[in-house]
Amino acid sequence: MSTIDTSLHPHTSGRAAKFAASHSSPHPLILYGGWFCPFVQRSWITLHEKRIAHQYFEINPYKKEPQFLALNPRGLVPTLAVPVEKTGGQHQKPLYESVVICEYLDEVYNSSETNGPSLLPRDAYERARCRIWIDHIGSKIVPAFYKFMQHTDKKPYTLDEARQEFLNGIKTFVKECSSSGPFFLGQQFSMVDIMLAPWLCRLFLFDVYKEGGVGIPEEGQGGEDEAIWTRWRTWAKAVQERESVLDTLSDREQYIDAYKRYAEDTTQSEVAKATREGKRLP
Repeated sequence: MSTIDTSLHPHTSGRAAKFAASHSSPHPLILYGGWFCPFVQRSWITLHEKRIAHQYFEINPYKKEPQFLALNPRGLVPTLAVPVEKTGGQHQKPLYESVVICEYLDEVYNSSETNGPSLLPRDAYERARCRIWIDHIGSKIVPAFYKFMQHTDKKPYTLDEARQEFLNGIKTFVKECSSSGPFFLGQQFSMVDIMLAPWLCRLFLFDVYKEGGVGIPEEGQGGEDEAIWTRWRTWAKAVQERESVLDTLSDREQYIDAYKRYAEDTTQSEVAKATREGKRLP
């Protein structure tokens, strides 16, 4: 769901580098990704949570491999190469889009002993409700994140307006979180948590690049929304401490470098261009 900025650092770092190295050997299931991309991190977290054997292939921003472009001519990440048996040997077919990839992995790798619990509820109603809030994250919170990050003085909206739109999306989400545990569904870490986790981990960038920072009030300073922000802090702490989240993060300095062009609104990624034009994210 995002394109490669050729000025980016070409490799993972920190814990993500160790996790990538542990999945660098050839395997028929391949995740083509970029360390910088939050949509890729969704897929990577799911692979980690489900304990799925795979190969992680970091796309070189200066040279996209022919086998990757053969699968996805648009050159977008994440792309999942799915093995399929055909006459004459094993072949691969592609899947795109982070939500599609995550749901596919959860559905196919479904052994409770090998892969752990499903990331979506068994109950049909609860599963459908999760998809409503996955859509809210994708259609409200994530676009507002980029609108906020890409604000400049040339925009027709103010920084405070962009900040409030983003925070309103978060508050709407938090109101639907279970009161019985830290995660969206309570004690169970789920697909809904995965869908928002990468942007949670990038909130510090607003403190780096935008005057006034992200704007989430400190403890005890939330006014009439204090209960909402208390619940948010509980959710955020639990998600940020999740091993699958930590193991798929590079060093903060790399994200600061990578998002400088978003903050200046000069990057030419597909996400940035869609945000500028007020279009649906690709």
